[in-house]
Amino acid sequence: MSQAEKRQLSEEELQELVAASDSGARKPTGMVGRFIATVALAWSVFQVLLASPVAPYILPGDLINNSRQIHLAFAMFLAAMAYPLFKFSPRDRIPIYDWALGIGGAFLALYGYFFYDKIVQNGGLADTSDAYFALAGLILLFIASYRVLGPIMVLLAVVFLAYVFFGASDVVPDQIRWAGASLRKAMSHMWITSEGVFGIALGVSTKFVFLFVLFGALLDKAGAGNYFIKMAFGALGHLRGGPAKAAVVGSAATGLISGSSIANVVTTGTFTIPLMKRVGFSAEKAGSVEVASSVNGQIMPPVMGAAAFLMVEYVGISYVEVITHAFLPAIISYIALVYIVHLEAVKNNMPTIGNKVVNLFNTILGMFGFFAGFALLCYATQYPVGWIVSLFPEGSGLILSVLLAAVYIALVYLAAQGPDLEPDDPNAEVVELPDVAKIYKSGLYYLLPIIVLVYFLMIERKSPGLSAFWATFLLFGILLTQKPLKAFFRGQSDAIGRLKDGVVDLIEGMIDGARNMIGIGLATATAGIIVGTVSLTGIGQVMADFVEFLSGGNLILMLIFVAILSLILGMGLPTTANYIVVSSLMVAVVVELGAQSGLVVPLIAVHLFVFYFGIMADVTPPVGLASFAAAAVSGGDAIRTGFTAFFYSLRTVALPFVFIFNTDLLLIDVTWMQGIIVFIVATIGILVFTAATMNWFLTRNQIWETVALLLIAFALFRPGFFMDRIQPPFENIPPAAFAEALGEARPGSQLRTVISGPDFDTLEVKDVTVPVTVPDAEGADARLEALGFIIVPEDDVQRLDEPMFGTELGEALSGFDFYADEPVQIASVKASADQWPKELIFIPALLLLGLIAWLQSRRATPVLEGATA
Repeated sequence: MSQAEKRQLSEEELQELVAASDSGARKPTGMVGRFIATVALAWSVFQVLLASPVAPYILPGDLINNSRQIHLAFAMFLAAMAYPLFKFSPRDRIPIYDWALGIGGAFLALYGYFFYDKIVQNGGLADTSDAYFALAGLILLFIASYRVLGPIMVLLAVVFLAYVFFGASDVVPDQIRWAGASLRKAMSHMWITSEGVFGIALGVSTKFVFLFVLFGALLDKAGAGNYFIKMAFGALGHLRGGPAKAAVVGSAATGLISGSSIANVVTTGTFTIPLMKRVGFSAEKAGSVEVASSVNGQIMPPVMGAAAFLMVEYVGISYVEVITHAFLPAIISYIALVYIVHLEAVKNNMPTIGNKVVNLFNTILGMFGFFAGFALLCYATQYPVGWIVSLFPEGSGLILSVLLAAVYIALVYLAAQGPDLEPDDPNAEVVELPDVAKIYKSGLYYLLPIIVLVYFLMIERKSPGLSAFWATFLLFGILLTQKPLKAFFRGQSDAIGRLKDGVVDLIEGMIDGARNMIGIGLATATAGIIVGTVSLTGIGQVMADFVEFLSGGNLILMLIFVAILSLILGMGLPTTANYIVVSSLMVAVVVELGAQSGLVVPLIAVHLFVFYFGIMADVTPPVGLASFAAAAVSGGDAIRTGFTAFFYSLRTVALPFVFIFNTDLLLIDVTWMQGIIVFIVATIGILVFTAATMNWFLTRNQIWETVALLLIAFALFRPGFFMDRIQPPFENIPPAAFAEALGEARPGSQLRTVISGPDFDTLEVKDVTVPVTVPDAEGADARLEALGFIIVPEDDVQRLDEPMFGTELGEALSGFDFYADEPVQIASVKASADQWPKELIFIPALLLLGLIAWLQSRRATPVLEGATA
């Protein structure tokens, strides 16, 4: 046995690894263990009640208003109970200091609840005693975060907090120095108000994230995780490199509902990685495929590692819009990963598993049919529901519940006709891959909660919290009844006795969900300190100046530096905290510097840009947590696994740069037909890019072919770049003719104005590009007034007076000093020009691709079928 293989962890050690990361490594027994389980169960019950439609009727108003404090109190107490503080701390009992830290942390988290009246009387500000209690609360929060999340998150928060207190010191460079804050002011901001710890991030964790994490825990407890993995292996396991392809699809399915890339790696990796090694993948490559697919799960709607819900609050758009924009890049990224493992298998002539003869085209068609059919089913559900509601407006809820129960019972009856699905042993001498035709019936009822979730989110447009509540409520029923119903349909005598098993499963699932939330609750609270520092000190402007200095004003360099900083800031952080940190620091940088460079980007595109690079930190050495987890499963080298996973993830690195410049990829302002074309072309583009980076298309690439494939991919992803060189997209208009051009422009069209003037802080002259959408008003004067422009012509200069406060233009120009010696003026104006459709660029790109395919097909040697593993 090799040294690498000796490092491979056992199943029990792997579960301990996940527990240490996600739910706590300490498992006390006896009365203490039952007490901790009861507290975790109480947390889940409270969160379910809080999300329910009856919350205002059964929960006191002060509990609802202080739900963030209660949420953090549960997280801090359970952190002290479930996570040992030191390596030598006992795992089977709780030391007295952890009891003190847990109870003290819970009390201080609830400080605003207990002393609400006093804080209100003080105008919402902390007095001296409040400040000291808040400081103690921050210290206990840091201790809790350290034991759950590790030192990196805590160090980052401490650095930002130190900046709050000592930012005025002479030691601090002039460029980032600020006035500093007193203890009372800082503690008011961080602990008493909703600007810091108890800010938007913790609110999102309280309202939305808990229910989705609980939903995922219950779905997994019901057996859906094993069902998804078996279906993936049944569909893809027989193909060349099948285990790797199944790992990608299985991880995509579990990533839909999982908020942790580490748990995803271990859950699917314990089965997929040994089988990948069996067909010829090295330990590092097998681990890398699992890492790349599991981390990709964090960019996959609907949960996106809980970042989707935070984007709703930060970007100010609906949840449906967020997941619509995030959907296409995530899907094509997974398609590319399947292609990567296919090319690895073909290059190395890897064997297949089993003796089943399959057709690749039919397999792809079948999988597409399944997912398309599932999406169509979710969409079509609205019609029968609409008919029933219109026919029976009073009793429609009861009728729909009965119909749903009938469908569920019918699907359980179908599942009961075959045996229950048991996890397979990947190390067995003979691996029997599942037969999809036989096993698909056994878990169809698992799709019902997902259909309910999608229906309420996408069709009814309910809030994410309420949608997750109804889906979770259905899961309660499934967990309680699936075993008794199966026993009844199989004619077994202990059907009623199996109800007890269902109750146990439900309680364990709710406890698991609560324990999985400890880290997310603490991460959002601790990240709130960084957000609070940004809002209190204005450090975001300093970051913009820093990046502008490094990039020298070059747009591409600026984006590269932001990507690198996002990667560094995200190292060692869980997905949720990762997104909060990188978005609060980096989004404003891209928006501000982009506007100065003439790049006008939708805010959601910028948030997704920094989010993608933040989660890449889970892959990248030396702190790639998911890579270390995969190496523990595979027995490979963690650093080599990380570098290989990063290479496999190059498409995830390239995509953010693509959708920053081509927002069609985010389905922004596109029709259905355009959306379909974008999907097809983007899929071809990402596959071509993958073929170039893997140096293999139909056979090994020659150097010029790799360069040509990269050029083709660029043309497919950003056809506008080439079309703009053929026909300029804008025509220049003299600034003096701006009002006239605005009056003649078609309503809804856009003019791009470049505003030049002194910066409010530095008084240095800067340029900002402001897109102006022509309003539907008669005449130039009416349109200028509607937009908020106040133009004062002075000689050849179109000077601007300060726009009305609160207008869109006023916000866009808030960085200028309108009362300095230098005027704020319109520097240039551009109007959209008539241009050929940019899609015409696809024609030569696809012709060049066809030429490369023809040339490679002529020199490709026939691939011999590998042996059976």
